[in-house]
Amino acid sequence: MIAEIKSERSAEDRARFLLDQVQVLIKARPFVPHSVFKQGDLQTLAAFMWPLSVRVSAANDDEARLFEVAPDTQVLGACRWQADRSSQPTLVAWHGLEGSINSGYMLRTADKAFRAGFNVVRLNIRNCGDTEHLTPTIYHAGLTGDLRVVLEELITRDQLSRIVVAGFSLGGNLVLKLAGEYGENPPPEIKAVGAISPSIDLAAGRDLVNQRRNLIYQRDFLSNLKRRLQLKKRLYPDLYDITALNSVRTIEEFDDLFVAPAFGFDGVNDYYAKASSRTCIGRIRIPTLIIHAKDDPFVPFAPLMDDSIAANPFVSVVGTERGGHVAFVLANPVGEDRFWAENRLVDFAEIVGGTGV
Repeated sequence: MIAEIKSERSAEDRARFLLDQVQVLIKARPFVPHSVFKQGDLQTLAAFMWPLSVRVSAANDDEARLFEVAPDTQVLGACRWQADRSSQPTLVAWHGLEGSINSGYMLRTADKAFRAGFNVVRLNIRNCGDTEHLTPTIYHAGLTGDLRVVLEELITRDQLSRIVVAGFSLGGNLVLKLAGEYGENPPPEIKAVGAISPSIDLAAGRDLVNQRRNLIYQRDFLSNLKRRLQLKKRLYPDLYDITALNSVRTIEEFDDLFVAPAFGFDGVNDYYAKASSRTCIGRIRIPTLIIHAKDDPFVPFAPLMDDSIAANPFVSVVGTERGGHVAFVLANPVGEDRFWAENRLVDFAEIVGGTGV
């Protein structure tokens, strides 16, 4: 028992030490928003539309790989390996709602991490990135089993011993939830967890996106969700009844009619409660960095002020006044590109995951 207490204190002390280093670095390089794109919506749209110079090089250099995460279900990954993959740290990243491995933030982060000496594995969430044919199912916002299987395969098959797990937006919710589910016994190979703009409370996010000012975001997300379900119907005509799809006007209605029953939840409120990572973050025992802007237009910052999160020494929350959603477009970058949160995530990966400790 004494040895276990000492071990836990050692892990906690190490986490505090490493996260303190990250905080010092972040304070030395604070986020200053672009002079044109200061407001949260402008930040969000600017990041989404920013020219992506790394897209071609990423597409040329990556190795496509299918991971079997459940019977008749695969997810597609894009892997970029260092010359000796087993000796190098690895960043494994998941994207946000209706994103993919080719989303701008995924490609930019992969490029930066690879140049910093990391292997990089970008993963599609089930069905995303034109992979609807790889599974008869849809997906939900708390489906951590897929992440768990992918990480197990990378550890056992590829012998990767230093892994940093990262997630953006919905992917941030997934990686935080999985880390909390690991609890006191996370795989020792997983050295760190990072999340940018994570949607840790789905009900709170619903309330924010339902506001009139966010109608354009809701329509865009909902249109993509409907398109995906129509495609699933064509691929698996006997599995999906979409007769009510045209009457759906909100993401919440979509989740209530299609997502919740597909996974056995007792309605949309039960789904949102059980799929959210908010109640799991207090149980995380892996050094974890969360970056979130207080002006995020559709994922609220307030849930990150939960007492259980603040009390967890393994978790460090960086809340910026500006930054939008998965954006953080800098005013005057020095020695790096304009995407501040992505750069700080890679800094964190180097400090915590690249230590080999």
